[in-house]
Amino acid sequence: MTLKLEGKTAIVTGGSGGLGSSFSLALAAAGANVGVAFIGNPAPAKALVAQIQALGVKSIALEADITDPAAVKAMFNQADTELGIVDILVNNAGIDGVRARAWEVDAAKWRKTLEVNLFGAFHCAQEALLRMVVRRSGVVINITSVHEVIPWGGYSAYTASKAGLGMLTKTLAQEAAEFGVRVLALAPGAIQTPINQSVWSDPNGLADLNKKIPMGRMGQPDEIAKILVNLASDDSSYLTGTTVFVDGGMTLYSDFSHGG
Repeated sequence: MTLKLEGKTAIVTGGSGGLGSSFSLALAAAGANVGVAFIGNPAPAKALVAQIQALGVKSIALEADITDPAAVKAMFNQADTELGIVDILVNNAGIDGVRARAWEVDAAKWRKTLEVNLFGAFHCAQEALLRMVVRRSGVVINITSVHEVIPWGGYSAYTASKAGLGMLTKTLAQEAAEFGVRVLALAPGAIQTPINQSVWSDPNGLADLNKKIPMGRMGQPDEIAKILVNLASDDSSYLTGTTVFVDGGMTLYSDFSHGG
């Protein structure tokens, strides 16, 4: 195994959140310099940057609204100057959106989820690929979800955005392959992070969720981060254009484990 990323520059959007912070730290532990992209409160990003710098690599906080192409361009230009030209992009930023049935949801809120999860990922991938194809090297990893393929009642915008991001991954991979650039999707299942604490902190909610997972438990952020580092490394040099599901078997539909 050669999970070494020394000299590489990574940008992680949503880089100081639950999974994002694990991704950022794991990439740094493998030797990459890391740009922690965020929006809103800068304190968590700055604290994470200090943690990463303590590992002996470079890190900066990058504030940007990824739904704004001009802001994304400025973020990548800042990273070029202060960190190095991007080798690894992790499109991790995303929102669930409001819970409502499709015929009841506010259209502007529905659109906002698409703008963050799909358009935002595209804007960042576009800037990254502009740099990668010229250098004939680089990896874009889009964080999708098991809901790329599993419907989720009340969250049609989220599922549509993740399914769209899965197909965007395949198309970008097809376009970029001849330039030596890989594009992948990583789809976590139910991972124990602060964003879903209301579920796993409730014994009944946790028991119900675990029934949906053949392995019978939620995943941990570091379990996803380890896979991410592998995908970003040369150990995955022949892997592109696919979604890697890391979900404890959730996409196996555990209700059917004893027959239909």
